[in-house]
Amino acid sequence: MKKLLLLLLVALASCQQTPELQTGIWRATIPTPGGELPFNLDIQKEENGYAVQVLNGEEKLKMDHAFVKNDSLHIPMEIFDAEIVAKVGNGTLKGYWKKMRSDFTFIQTDFNAEFGKDHRFTSVKDAPKVSVSKKYSVLFLSADKQDSTQSVGVFETIGSQVRGSFLTTTGDYRYLAGDIIGDSLKLSCFDGTHAYLFKARIEGDKMSGGFWSAPTGFESWAAIKDDNAQLPDVTKLTYLKKGYTTVDFSFPNTENKKISLNDTTYKGKVVVIQILGSWCPNCMDESRFLAPWYKKNKDRGVEIIGLSYEKSADTTFAFPKIKRMKERFGMDYEVLLAGTNNKDEASKTLPMLNRVIGFPTTIFIDKKGQVREIHTGFSGPGTGHYYDEFVSDFNRLIDKLLAEKP
Repeated sequence: MKKLLLLLLVALASCQQTPELQTGIWRATIPTPGGELPFNLDIQKEENGYAVQVLNGEEKLKMDHAFVKNDSLHIPMEIFDAEIVAKVGNGTLKGYWKKMRSDFTFIQTDFNAEFGKDHRFTSVKDAPKVSVSKKYSVLFLSADKQDSTQSVGVFETIGSQVRGSFLTTTGDYRYLAGDIIGDSLKLSCFDGTHAYLFKARIEGDKMSGGFWSAPTGFESWAAIKDDNAQLPDVTKLTYLKKGYTTVDFSFPNTENKKISLNDTTYKGKVVVIQILGSWCPNCMDESRFLAPWYKKNKDRGVEIIGLSYEKSADTTFAFPKIKRMKERFGMDYEVLLAGTNNKDEASKTLPMLNRVIGFPTTIFIDKKGQVREIHTGFSGPGTGHYYDEFVSDFNRLIDKLLAEKP
């Protein structure tokens, strides 16, 4: 009798179906040593699966085609060698976020989500007792206090909700969103490869706190209100060594054909060289700008070449990454495999530069083939008017170079 009862229970369990995945807004969290890191997901049904977008403030970042297998939702992020896998419950998702590091090892941490919640850190919208200014001078300090990074914090506040970013000489921290709670500011961002949590106590014109990069990274940071805060000139950080007037390279495209600036396609044209990597969110932001810009302007006598530095220079690994990146962002220009994403190794591939400081870096070449400007880093849409300034400066420089005679 007991055996029969056991068989019936097993049969009943096997007949139970996975709860239907609810569509709409979800509040997701992953743990960090600094506490819960929240972000939002928009999950919608589509043919043979689900469309998933990560929501960070104004950003809607599309993930790869998601699907339910057995009892779990799978959200691939192939361009980042990452994924979310979570068991579907009644209005819940419980599982993990996993991604591959540059050294090809993996990190993994818990992932949880609740359906129907659209807040970031708190659903309470009380008027804040303290305020966050629009602009700060910020210093980040590594956990061992050996390295520091000067930054500019830019924020917009609506009630108790805050959006903004931190600008550095090598790029920005993309779209941050959060809340003022009591005397504290809390911000977060998740883009598939990065998971950022910022916390700070607000004391008048100053803030101080911690920055956690999940699952284990940590830096302290301190900020002081400064309407005149600015970074060093990003056009002076990367430069040609003495004796050079241009860059020279010959790297393969995804068809394994070597491409060079000396090719007839680029002769007598203004050329923009984009130093990037498929793994780099700031490079993604720049590609979102450059790809449609190129479609609109290529007939004016301007070309773009992407030099991609990947986690591995093995073409069987790197070429599919580059192809997927080009397809995702509609990059109709050549993107070449230039090397690995180690900055020292990348610098060796372009020995005429003082060094490759950051990804992305943008090099502007005139019709005579000479370098006219090198822009380190990229201020993306999450930086507000700094992005608008970049677009204006970019177009102004291109117009100037196009107006010149060969």
